Amino acid sequence: MLYFTNQQLKSIRPDLIRNFSILTPNMMHTKDSSQLKRIAILGATGSIGTQALEIISDNPESYEVLGLTAHSNWKKLATQANEFRPKRLILSDKSNSQSFEDALLYKPEQIDYGPESLRQMAADPNADLILNALVGFAGFSSTYDALKAGNSVALANKESLVVGGEILTAIPGFHDRLIPVDSEHSAMWQCLVGEDMNTVEKIIITASGGPFRQYSREKMKSITVKDALNHPNWEMGNKITIDSSTMMNKGLEIIEAHWLFGINIELIEPVIHPQSIIHSIVEFKDGSSKAQLGPPDMKVPILYSLSYPDRLPLNVPRLDYKKRMSLTFEPVDFIKFPCVEIAIEAVKEGGIKPAVMNAANEVAVERFLNEEIRYIDIPVLIEKALSKFNQRTITSPQTLFEVDAETRKFANTLFK
Repeated sequence: MLYFTNQQLKSIRPDLIRNFSILTPNMMHTKDSSQLKRIAILGATGSIGTQALEIISDNPESYEVLGLTAHSNWKKLATQANEFRPKRLILSDKSNSQSFEDALLYKPEQIDYGPESLRQMAADPNADLILNALVGFAGFSSTYDALKAGNSVALANKESLVVGGEILTAIPGFHDRLIPVDSEHSAMWQCLVGEDMNTVEKIIITASGGPFRQYSREKMKSITVKDALNHPNWEMGNKITIDSSTMMNKGLEIIEAHWLFGINIELIEPVIHPQSIIHSIVEFKDGSSKAQLGPPDMKVPILYSLSYPDRLPLNVPRLDYKKRMSLTFEPVDFIKFPCVEIAIEAVKEGGIKPAVMNAANEVAVERFLNEEIRYIDIPVLIEKALSKFNQRTITSPQTLFEVDAETRKFANTLFK
């Protein structure tokens, strides 16, 4: 196995640098093994943040919680804070600030309010790892600031790369300091450790198919919010669950894989795998494949992102290979699930198109959850937004913020 210093990597052709990114020995912050790894969790009260804290609670000899953030769930944040006693707390919505502080059983070194404080925590030089579990494009700024500050990031916020992949991958050290949390990308990562990207023929990304895999197009016209929130395999937040049902999440994940591994978008193939046992497959030029398997439990990729390159024990269900097991695959029906191709075409066009697509999808999902639009209107709304905005070059993060705001304003005028 070949290892390269950062200086040596700079002398290699830029298009080959990412081929060795998974082999570099300084991946993530190296530190004295006797010290606790200090973790800051952005979005601590959500599904990913909550499970990460459960893992940390089970491994007190390995981790210290440096900071926790929440948007508005002050009661849950206070409960978490009282258990882990981090030095720093952030509540984005300050309307319940007094109730929040009254609920704390200790005095943190710092309590901040407002979304801008998230960016400060992301750039905290005392953090060994930032776990970005924020939902939606709101998480981009934190990913950007963490990487710019030289911090390592465990990324559960796929929208960061979907919208800002072009900017984030240009930050020096990006491939050395970002590790994916999504189950599919963690699976790809684990299959690629020790491999040369030049030997990869394609990446197969699996999808459960969600609750509507066997629905006819006619039946999809009557899908309710309750129907869409009933995922057959995974327990997730509302937005991600809806994205899974429309398969937009698979489109977003294809874009994320494209930026994470520097692989042509055409070489990432989505397939339906209803059992959610195989989380991704990497196929190599010699005809062999590697797959990462496991029961559908997000704690596995979360722990791997926190412990990489080590593996820690985890008390989760195991596959019983002595029992009869069926693993089936089928192609994605792009007619029933147009959001996959919408996302792929957006990244092919590049520029602001992924930002427009993502913002329109977030608005569409929110409006569906609020019962303002029908389920089948979601992809239609996204396509209307993509048609509305002319192509622009991304010159800075500010361009993305402006496009995001413009798209949301337009998307909220549709179907009224």
